[in-house]
Amino acid sequence: MPAYARPVHVQVIGEWRQRRDSHQQRVDTLLVGHRERTDRGIKDPVEDFLWEYYTYRPYQLRRWHPGHTGVLPDAEEYAEVRDYIRTDHGYRVDTAAVVAQRSRTIARLTALLRATADRAPAYGCFGMHEWAMVYRLRPERTRHPQLPLRFDPERLARILEERPVVCSHFDAYRFFTREAKPLNAYAPTRDTQLALDQPGCLHVNMDLYRAAYKLSPLIESELVVDCFELARDIRRLDMAASAYDLTERGIEPVRVETAAGRAAYAAAQREFAERARPLRTRLLAHLDVLSELAAAVG
Repeated sequence: MPAYARPVHVQVIGEWRQRRDSHQQRVDTLLVGHRERTDRGIKDPVEDFLWEYYTYRPYQLRRWHPGHTGVLPDAEEYAEVRDYIRTDHGYRVDTAAVVAQRSRTIARLTALLRATADRAPAYGCFGMHEWAMVYRLRPERTRHPQLPLRFDPERLARILEERPVVCSHFDAYRFFTREAKPLNAYAPTRDTQLALDQPGCLHVNMDLYRAAYKLSPLIESELVVDCFELARDIRRLDMAASAYDLTERGIEPVRVETAAGRAAYAAAQREFAERARPLRTRLLAHLDVLSELAAAVG
């Protein structure tokens, strides 16, 4: 018996195969381009980020989970799936075991997402973090040497130096060049992430995907894919606003070196923040429950 202080409400999902099939079709459609490029050995600096920076693999994204309250009758295919147990009514996530294993992750994500949700968004960075990652580097030494830069290194450096650099996200800042770090208004660390993450930041909203998959299989897979789609769309803006030239790949630059480009970038940030808001709310609703369970499991 799970060591909960009170029973956990579970629901038998009679038509679960329809949800599973719909989920898998959705993921297959999202990953068509990725699979084609993989088969041909083609690298993509936009979408490859989702598989290199984040640790969730395509097969994991495709596997459907109902979340910790779902029970799947006649679901022998889950007999060998990690973190599932068999009950009188069908297979379900072994919630007690998974929550006990991930109690620290649950606590960290709850604190981080709650702090971010309660903070006012800021839209004044204008994507300069990507420019700081190539600042004072020769083109062949950038993270994407296969991509041309829109400006020569000297002009690129002047553009960065003319704008305030106000990146507050540690996982962007840590990729700044050594010369670029002193230009930033912040020196974020992992320890200051709780105090600095804010809901207007592109990378903070991309990282909802990381939060979602770290909670899988305790949350429904549909939510994980919702966060994946947001991260994929944000990544496209992230690179469009960078100093790289992706026009040959069908991505027109957001020219943040101009006033019009900065306005377009900030407007897109606001749209993504609005898309992220309900996803963060849904994740927090799960985390509130899982936090109670983690406290009960001890």
